[in-house]
Amino acid sequence: MKLPGHDAIARQADEHLVTHRVKLPRKVVEHPFRQVAKRVLMALLVLSLTALLVWFDHDGYNDNSDGSVDFLDAWYYATVTLSTTGYGDITPVSDGARLTNIFVITPLRVLFLIILVGTTLEVLTERTREEWRLNRWRSTLRDHTVVVGFGTKGRSAIQTVCATGLKKEQVVVVDPSSKVIDAATAEGYAGVIGDATRSEVLKRAEVHRARKIIIATQRDDTAVLVTLTARQLNKGAKIVAAVREEENAPLLKQSGADAVITSASAAGRLLGLSVLSPAAGMVMEDLIQQGSGLDIIERPVIKAEVGLGPRETDDLVVSVVRGHRVLGYDDPDVGTLELTDRLITIVRATPGSQIAPDVRPLVQE
Repeated sequence: MKLPGHDAIARQADEHLVTHRVKLPRKVVEHPFRQVAKRVLMALLVLSLTALLVWFDHDGYNDNSDGSVDFLDAWYYATVTLSTTGYGDITPVSDGARLTNIFVITPLRVLFLIILVGTTLEVLTERTREEWRLNRWRSTLRDHTVVVGFGTKGRSAIQTVCATGLKKEQVVVVDPSSKVIDAATAEGYAGVIGDATRSEVLKRAEVHRARKIIIATQRDDTAVLVTLTARQLNKGAKIVAAVREEENAPLLKQSGADAVITSASAAGRLLGLSVLSPAAGMVMEDLIQQGSGLDIIERPVIKAEVGLGPRETDDLVVSVVRGHRVLGYDDPDVGTLELTDRLITIVRATPGSQIAPDVRPLVQE
């Protein structure tokens, strides 16, 4: 057995005390510091323009201290005016200077205040807006798919499921790396940063309301812990997990996984098949790539097919799902098709064909 002892697993879980938080997909925006820098630059430009206007018309202003307005006084006047301080020591006395104050400096003052107040309000309301989005997201999230691990396996699994019609808004990615979650949210998925072996992290992903859970971690021991935790939080969800070593697959099933995929042996079998028959390998690779070429799907039996044999349908039937049993197309127990049966068929993928897979756990006999 490749798994470490229970004490080692517990110590590993304690070491992953990662700060967990939810990140929702959002429109691409500039970095906050860049936004603030732009607004500060705009404020400085408005201040500079005001100071130059006063300097060019300095003869129309009077300084109570010495009667004249120099370049420094122009900047001083612009600063106290735009900030609405207005000490009154420098005042416009000519008609031209007063008209400039009315039609130019006053609008600049308003613009200056809008820039500063707008930046302050945006900073103050950003957290409130984010909390509102999270609360709204949690209240509307139901029957979604949780994917633990956004590596090659997790990303491919999401793409396959979304090819059947699942919306990106119904996918939540859990991963301890903030960079990985940033990549997931950039693609339109919601993300939770944290260690999925901890129940509070999975609760933030609303696992207890999920319909499907895909576990695609890098380590088999981590997959076992995540499966145990997820099954404890959600008794009815369909859990599919990936492991590297085939000997760990039974342990995953005992932990609560409905299906276990051995990634190493599956890739090895595909390699071996491709060596024996490159054409057969190409067909198998085409089948597992959803949305192009040939697709293998699960669909319900239609009324016109009731009473027919699996080979008498228009589609190429591979297996028949009856209750919790998966029967081969040539199994004598199949007999004729029933309305409650479901068919595993091979079809030609078309842009409009989107058939959602079954949500029930299947037991291979």
